[in-house]
Amino acid sequence: MATFRPWAFWRRLQYGVGFAAFWSLIGGLMYMSFFYMPPNCFDGLQNGDETGVDCGGRCVLICANTVTLPSVVWAESFKIENGQYNAVAYVENKNKLAATPNLEYTFKLFDGDDLIAEQSGVTVLPPDSVYPIFEGRIMTTDARVPTRTEIDIKPTEKWLPVEVGRNQFKTVSFDLENVDNRPRLNVTLENLDLKEAKDIEVVATIFNNAGRPVTASQTFVDSIGDQSTKDISFTWPNPIATTVRSCDVPSDVVLLLDRSGSMAADGGDPPEPLESAKLAAVDFVDLLRSDDMAGFVSYATTPKLEQVLTNNFSTVKASIMNTKMGEDGVQYTNTGDALDVALTELTSQRHRSDARKVLIFLTDGDITRPVNPATGEPDPDNAYAIQYAYQASDRVKAADVAVYTIGLGDFFSEINPLVNRDVGVIKNLASSPSNYFEAPTIKDLELVYSKIASDICETGPTRIEIIPKIKTNFPTL
Repeated sequence: MATFRPWAFWRRLQYGVGFAAFWSLIGGLMYMSFFYMPPNCFDGLQNGDETGVDCGGRCVLICANTVTLPSVVWAESFKIENGQYNAVAYVENKNKLAATPNLEYTFKLFDGDDLIAEQSGVTVLPPDSVYPIFEGRIMTTDARVPTRTEIDIKPTEKWLPVEVGRNQFKTVSFDLENVDNRPRLNVTLENLDLKEAKDIEVVATIFNNAGRPVTASQTFVDSIGDQSTKDISFTWPNPIATTVRSCDVPSDVVLLLDRSGSMAADGGDPPEPLESAKLAAVDFVDLLRSDDMAGFVSYATTPKLEQVLTNNFSTVKASIMNTKMGEDGVQYTNTGDALDVALTELTSQRHRSDARKVLIFLTDGDITRPVNPATGEPDPDNAYAIQYAYQASDRVKAADVAVYTIGLGDFFSEINPLVNRDVGVIKNLASSPSNYFEAPTIKDLELVYSKIASDICETGPTRIEIIPKIKTNFPTL
């Protein structure tokens, strides 16, 4: 029978433990060398001091569940041409430091309940402010006109700390020019940071008097040096004058009303169409704002200043209704002298220096006076009278007066081509082609006056916002 020897047992146990410890150490070293990876921000696990999977703690990535999601302030689309639109949305990021380089979005344009266009993209969203998202040249189905614009923003898990946002830049100056032709917005942008800014997207948005966005444009800048400025430009393919008018500036308006013989051609007592034209002019005066002023000139062979500029609109309307046909022989149309009388009033001491000068004249016929002084007779084609009117019109336009012309009568719609009326002359007397109107009937005249009343606002945007975004100002993961 074998005898239990304690010392032998303990020796074998020590050998076994030592053997196991040795190979455990070797295995551990091999695992640490070839297989073990310490907690990091890219292992797909929440470990170390992370507060989420690969985010928070010492990780650069910010956990999405700690971020306030961006919200849409507004979204609008602006026509470029028939069937083609630019879309812009203002999106707010309330996070002080969290930004994302990969914000996916989709613009959707609707006509009523019908989706007529959609376009997706990816942009950056810097921190702590409101930023524009711009998507250009969106084509609508069958050139339909959108009545509603929406933007869908896809949730993102990629949020990074960015310390610099909109405050890095300052708009030093801007100038909007050629709004009636090929609009161009010239901007000087300053980089206030101590390092160069690269790969910058800049969106300019123009707002009207009601604070609603009316058009926008986008440009890109390669770089702006540290604490330096750069001149950039935004352009539009079509005129935007009618979208950037503000009524903050008052208007001094002089009305010119033709009372030549043809204004009694329809007969009646009182004569027509003069009586109806006077009533339409009175309705126009009612459309003026309380801080506007109005004056009135009637004209035939000889013009007459019926009412000087005043804010007493009741007096102006009374002077219009008291206007009568001339009783001293045949009454001709002397537009040139009428323009000069109106200009004299618009440049008198009654005109306010802070008010816009507006002249609106209505005629139903050719310009036939004055006669040619070289012959003492009217030219067969009224060449002298027309040239005389053009010269007066040039003086009016040179005085920065907005001139609106209205042709009254069915000949302006070519209903009666046998009547020789020089429509082109009346059109050319206006400040621009868009300031010329045709009113075949008195009802049309009422609509024209209403259109002009809404149009006589000081040209210029109420507000222009220029917002830059740096597309590469993000830390490396």
